[in-house]
Amino acid sequence: MVRIIAVLLLFIPGIVAAYGIKLMRDTLFNEFNPIFFHTGIQFFLGFIFFLGGLGFIGGFIVYRDKKRQRTKKQNKKAD
Repeated sequence: MVRIIAVLLLFIPGIVAAYGIKLMRDTLFNEFNPIFFHTGIQFFLGFIFFLGGLGFIGGFIVYRDKKRQRTKKQNKKAD
């Protein structure tokens, strides 16, 4: 049950990021969505959606790797 909730937590930001890509693509091909007042606002909001979804998924993966100690440790002195 916990894994299903974790998958849903990753699925929703993925959909938000995909919708952000769709908004940016529609702006570049001059397909105006009537919700927005200007194509610049549509592109900016799509970019914010994309970065938000991508950032959430990336943060989730980094947190999980740190929790399981799978991160690569960097050496202070390189030979």
